[in-house]
Parts: sequence; structure tokens; C-alpha cells
Amino acid sequence: MSFRRSLAAAVFGLAAASTGALAQSASHDPATVKGGSYTLEPTHTQIGWTLSHMGFSYYSGGFSNASGSLTLDPANPTADKLNVSVPIASVATTSTKLDGELKSAQWFDADKFPTATFASTGVTAEGKDRAKVTGTLTLHGVTRPVVLDVRFVGAGVNPLDKKYTVGFEAVGTIRRSDFGVKTYVPLIGDEVRLTINGAFEQQS
Repeated sequence: MSFRRSLAAAVFGLAAASTGALAQSASHDPATVKGGSYTLEPTHTQIGWTLSHMGFSYYSGGFSNASGSLTLDPANPTADKLNVSVPIASVATTSTKLDGELKSAQWFDADKFPTATFASTGVTAEGKDRAKVTGTLTLHGVTRPVVLDVRFVGAGVNPLDKKYTVGFEAVGTIRRSDFGVKTYVPLIGDEVRLTINGAFEQQS
């Protein structure tokens, strides 16, 4: 075997070994989830929103840098608790001009209302990997009840940082006018679909 082929084989073997060491370790079985206290991991948590743009198309954006806590009791899901805080100034779309407008008093008024929060008030299991989470959403200085449909995604030890992590996807719908964000309604859609992909790390 030539030196070039030997080198290629060695590199391929190293890559394969590295890939194997970093193979997915998440379990998708809800029965494996560990109970306890968790902290929201902001880097891999995404909060998205979508609404109608003049009836021609749907337009989406998101928020980042969320923080929060989660208490899990697999034996008694009704005792689970979730609290999340989101900085309004993190709002982002594909337009930097629009980002600035959304932070202004015309829309979210991030200076006056810098934070949106969600606090759960109840959890109802729906099958082994789904639940309805009721809670209160405070946005733009207004607090209203919201229901989220939550699906368990996976849990296990993160192979990179070695922290036990659990993840969920949640979806829900609100009317922005209910929270006093009424600019261009109904030209720009009032109904907003929320999609939250949350990652939580267990606390030692």
C-alpha cells in the first residue's frame, strides 16, 4: 500500500472513530427521562413566530437568549413546572430594518416592556410523549392565559458537554391584539403561531 493510501486510511479511521464517539446518545422514550430541576439552555433553545403577511404569504421571525427553569416529575406530570423569560430586544427577522421597527413603541416597545414571560399553571398528559401545558403569557405589559401543545423530543447525556439534557417542542397560537400589539391589524395577521424548541439541562 502506498504512503498516500495509508495516510488516507488513517485519516478515514480517525474520522470514523470520532464520529462514533460523538454518536447521538438521546433516548426518545419518555420512560427514560430523569426527574429533577432543569435550567433552560439558551444556545439551543429557539422561539419562533409566524403570521400572515397581507394574506399573500406567511412571515416568520424569532427570539433568542431565553432563560428559565423546568421541574420534572415523570411519575406525576401534573406537578411539572415551567417558567421562561425572553428578552424582547432579541427579536430577529430577515430584515434588520424590520427588526428595529419591531423593537419600537409601534410594535413590542422593547424599552418599556423589555421582557416576555411564560409561567405554567397546569400540565395534562396526552399519551406517553405529549401534554397540554396551560399557563400565563405576559407580553407588552398584558398577561393572558395560553395553552401550549408539547411533545417530548429526547433526553440523555450531551456527548459534547456531558450534561444530562432533555428537549421538547411546543406549539401554540395567540392573537397579538389581545396583548395590545395591534399595528396593521388585520392587514398584517392578528393570529400568531408560536413554535418553541426548548433544551433543558439538569442541575446537579
